[in-house]
Amino acid sequence: MKVILRKDVAALGDAGDVVAVKNGYANNYLIPQGMAIRATEGTLKALETEKKQQAKKIELQRKNARDLAQKIEQMTLKVSARAGESGKLFGTVTSADIAEALKALGVDIDRRKITLEAPVKALGKYEAEAKLFMDVTVKVNFEVEAEGAGS
Repeated sequence: MKVILRKDVAALGDAGDVVAVKNGYANNYLIPQGMAIRATEGTLKALETEKKQQAKKIELQRKNARDLAQKIEQMTLKVSARAGESGKLFGTVTSADIAEALKALGVDIDRRKITLEAPVKALGKYEAEAKLFMDVTVKVNFEVEAEGAGS
């Protein structure tokens, strides 16, 4: 019997796959557990339509992520932190600080998607990487300046 998997099933396939299984396995386990539905002409057409809609949705999200990446590349963030006379920071600048600076400029990115190569512990210019979508990443340039500089 052919069934369409609604959930990922170990050693069988991922959600959305059409697989052939024994009748008993399908009728007694997969279908009652909500893991699969029978693969009829109607359900196969519905699956195809659903996959097309999902592909369009993903493409739209990818396009939006690329547009956002271009916007971020043109920015130079300024992150202020408390620093000593020698330019060494009291603490470090984290991805949360960068996310906060981006949010102040109208760009909302989760701090967990921002990665720093090394801890930022001194004043200066640095670069971080932000993952915006599955395959869209962007370099975030930021400058760490002394808090209350010029006062």
